[in-house]
Amino acid sequence: MSKIAISLCGEGRGHATRICTLVEHLERDHDILLFTSADAWELLSKRFGEGHPRVRVSEIPGIVFQYTDGQLDVMRSIAAGLEYQARQLGPIVDRLMVELDAFQADLAITDFEPSLPRAASRQGIPLVSVDHQHFLLAYDLDALPWSLQWNAWFMSHAVWMYVVEATDTVVSAFFRPPLRRGWEHVVQVGPLLRREITAAVPHDGGFLLSYLRRHTPFSTIESLTDCGLPVKVYGLGARDSVGNVSFHAIDEGRFVEDLAGCRALVSAAGNQLIGESLHLGKPLLVLPERAHSEQFMNSSFLAAMGCGDFALLEEVTGARVRGFLDGLGGYAPALASVAGRMDGTPDVLRVIAHRLASGADAATARSPG
Repeated sequence: MSKIAISLCGEGRGHATRICTLVEHLERDHDILLFTSADAWELLSKRFGEGHPRVRVSEIPGIVFQYTDGQLDVMRSIAAGLEYQARQLGPIVDRLMVELDAFQADLAITDFEPSLPRAASRQGIPLVSVDHQHFLLAYDLDALPWSLQWNAWFMSHAVWMYVVEATDTVVSAFFRPPLRRGWEHVVQVGPLLRREITAAVPHDGGFLLSYLRRHTPFSTIESLTDCGLPVKVYGLGARDSVGNVSFHAIDEGRFVEDLAGCRALVSAAGNQLIGESLHLGKPLLVLPERAHSEQFMNSSFLAAMGCGDFALLEEVTGARVRGFLDGLGGYAPALASVAGRMDGTPDVLRVIAHRLASGADAATARSPG
């Protein structure tokens, strides 16, 4: 049995889903201390509450994307990040060092969260980085349009500042281009999939599923109202239906059922949901936000795989959605080649087991004969 501290970015659903999958496997044999904020804290504190005695979820301040008039505001988000680094990060690191010492952590794992890596480094605790964002540093992105390559280079500096002390670096992505020179040590894995996803049996229930972020403009919802199918929307909370579009509160069990049973998805362009959908053989029309370069990169890789397409969130129309649905048959061959083959969880667990074993061997070697 080991003690593992884990931190993750609190923004959105993807980080929390990824770490939830890891904890479900690790909690059987290890004590887990989780640090997170915002959406992830709400999800994980409920998921690992009563009935999970070996898991504790601790809330810490985190960086949150800033929006103006319903659109991602890059400059405000950068400013908020710099403010966080200058004023909050130091005290959080000090707090985590105290908690890590009391917990007696053997290993730290981070999913794009900056305080735990610094605290672990100061205390000599090995660190495993498991996230999606490191693809910006490690992956050869020459296949992307030049403008996205430039954005990737710009964004990679933020990634580098977040996690620089990792003992092992794992990149979780639904796409797998070659690694860049100098990054051959990186472990490439698919999305980390929950047991509910890997156990789900996909079928066509005759409806369209949509997962949208809370700042989605109403025009996007209007584009779904005359697509010819019932539409189930998650992510915007429960509210009155609009024509054939019904709105549902987030319920992980029900969402997985609907993901397995939908005909296709029209959704935000996050790596985790794309990976889950591909595993179940579902075609996607993803909707990157105008100012969100990472979503555009995910969208470009999805289209290149032939498993779906994309349209700008702020400009998608009903005609675009209907055209996507009319062409679903064209995605079937590419989807057949990836369905059931996306789960990267076993690969990550092997990395963690190897690092724990290495730490145990080192401790044995240091102990007096």
